[in-house]
Amino acid sequence: MMFERGIEIKTPAQIETMRAAGLVVAETLEVLRESAVAGVTTRELDAIAHEHIRSRGASSNFLGYHGFTGVICTSVNDEVVHGIPGSRVLRDGDIISIDCGAVVDGWHGDAATTVAIGDVPDEVLALMRVTEESMWRGIAAARLGGRVSDISHAIETTIVGAGDYGIVEGFTGHGIGSQMHQPPDVHNYGKPRRGAKLVKGLALAVEPMVTLGTSSTRILDDDWTAVTTDGSWAAHYEHTFTLTDNGAWVLTALDGGKTRLAELGVPYGGD
Repeated sequence: MMFERGIEIKTPAQIETMRAAGLVVAETLEVLRESAVAGVTTRELDAIAHEHIRSRGASSNFLGYHGFTGVICTSVNDEVVHGIPGSRVLRDGDIISIDCGAVVDGWHGDAATTVAIGDVPDEVLALMRVTEESMWRGIAAARLGGRVSDISHAIETTIVGAGDYGIVEGFTGHGIGSQMHQPPDVHNYGKPRRGAKLVKGLALAVEPMVTLGTSSTRILDDDWTAVTTDGSWAAHYEHTFTLTDNGAWVLTALDGGKTRLAELGVPYGGD
């Protein structure tokens, strides 16, 4: 069913299928966290992801998307998003942001995480913590009857309050359901109480991208990989979630987000 501004509202059964897709994504990212070590190429990580997604009876929503050649996006160090898996070898001290999606019976899941390879500087670990925390704070700010920009405002407030970081503005979170990218956009900054209303059956992918420097990016010659214009390193975290009568349900978290939401004092809306 379509809501205001072309926004797709899912039935409970469709949300359950999205949960199945989300669990495939969550499990795949867990496998990739263990596999992302020094000496491994991003192409090898892509093959691991492909095999795991297929083994769960799902398919990739990244592979072939507007010509994209990977099952995952692998963005290293100053690469913010949409890095193409290839021959790059991960080295001790790198960080890699891994974005992964899956489709089950036509319904999508989408999530991302950033992984430290070996020993990385404390300021980079702090960047990762702030980015992930801002994502969870954004989800925690969502309430039925609220507005999409309530999420955006919570993300921005968390990042700004943590230090001098760059909030990437050229890429946003998004609606998700029968397609990977749908309205509405979910910005990582903005004033609260604006944008589409948060209602049952709406699913959103929340994905802050934060840097140690600039907020501006440029696209490499591969027409996909976005890097920071000043070479500063970036982190990227993402989860797909929905709201039920009971609270938030994070469809791409193994526990549905129950643990982190409880830590933030937010009701858990999953089964």
